Amino acid sequence: MWRLARTAKWGWRVGAARVRGGRLTVAAAAGLSGGPGGWYEGLAQSVPVHWAEEGLVALQAAAGLPWWAAIVCGAALLRTAVTLPLAAHQSSLLAKLENLQPEIKKLAEHLRYEVSVRGKQLGWSEKVARFHFKKNLRKIIMELYIRDNCHPFKATLLVWVQIPMWVCVSLALRNCSVGATDSGVQEQFSAGGALWFTDLTAPDSTWILPVLLGLTNLLIVEIFASQKMEVSRFQKLATNFFRVVSVVMIPVAATVPSSMALYWLSSSFMGLTHNLLLRSPTFRQLCCIPRTKSDSDTPYRDIVSALTT
Repeated sequence: MWRLARTAKWGWRVGAARVRGGRLTVAAAAGLSGGPGGWYEGLAQSVPVHWAEEGLVALQAAAGLPWWAAIVCGAALLRTAVTLPLAAHQSSLLAKLENLQPEIKKLAEHLRYEVSVRGKQLGWSEKVARFHFKKNLRKIIMELYIRDNCHPFKATLLVWVQIPMWVCVSLALRNCSVGATDSGVQEQFSAGGALWFTDLTAPDSTWILPVLLGLTNLLIVEIFASQKMEVSRFQKLATNFFRVVSVVMIPVAATVPSSMALYWLSSSFMGLTHNLLLRSPTFRQLCCIPRTKSDSDTPYRDIVSALTT
């Protein structure tokens, strides 16, 4: 191991470089670049990413599985143990919010009448009356959220947990694939694949994993979009955005190590499975998710019908 120091005079950044077979590792190259790789490498060498690396190594050693199987099992374990309960909690919150809408609508109509009467008595202008209506309506809605313990912000908890976890595991696999760790896992990764992706450190040249990833993500987006009978303009924009992201992920997945592409595909497939599971009336009842007006007794038949029409 040797070090290159970036002094104040010459502007070189302090960094450590490892030589493997006469080549610098990616970590060393990024250390020399001094560009965007600086923050990226800082994130890749952060404590949560190292925890993810240790967890992957421990899982593989405990299970005695080949690395490709350990990656798939790790994705399934994280999705089932962490994100599935959060997804069920999110579904429960969204169901409560949906069931509140008729009550909110009724209270809003009553409030509009009261504001109109009060405005005529005090000579309010239309602008002032609208201000008081919106102010009091927000207060009423907040009281209902507190009463039923279903503030919409709580429904975002899944995103705040799932995205950082996905990033940490992805960077942990990237570190293992490029030899940025000292555990010697890179050599195991190079022979730890299966079928057409035998080398987990190399991108999938056949593009099978990236294309499967894109199709799985697109299917998730379409299934989610089929849930809404009345779609707002924002929801249409969001759906189209995630469609674009699903397509863009295909070439991205084709440029990263196969270990990362395999994890992304496994995670998305488990997400698809859980989305379908959360449509089941029986499973929703087991999770104590309130029944709503939009719930269907034949959800899977409805999905097939929505995707084929």
